[in-house]
Amino acid sequence: MKSKDKNLKSLDQFIDEQYGKRGIPERENFEERYEIFKMGALIHEARVRKGMTQEELAIKVGTTKSYISRIENNVKEVRMSTLQKIVEKGLGGKVRVSIEF
Repeated sequence: MKSKDKNLKSLDQFIDEQYGKRGIPERENFEERYEIFKMGALIHEARVRKGMTQEELAIKVGTTKSYISRIENNVKEVRMSTLQKIVEKGLGGKVRVSIEF
């Protein structure tokens, strides 16, 4: 039987230690940046799953390859209307939005 390493931490514990508990400015900033990063990663994953290049997606959406690249690589924040266009027109998907408290 393997013994547990007492130095191991959960991801939540690690984030709490690095950025503080939810509600403090540093943690809220981290959470916001993470959501933007996640959006780019989801677009990238969907594009690859569809077998499309960034250029093919850009053409379908009416933008440039570099713009798609900047979104996927967390360099450019995307407006909701642009996100809908990328997901619906470019990838054939649907955008779902939720509000959490």
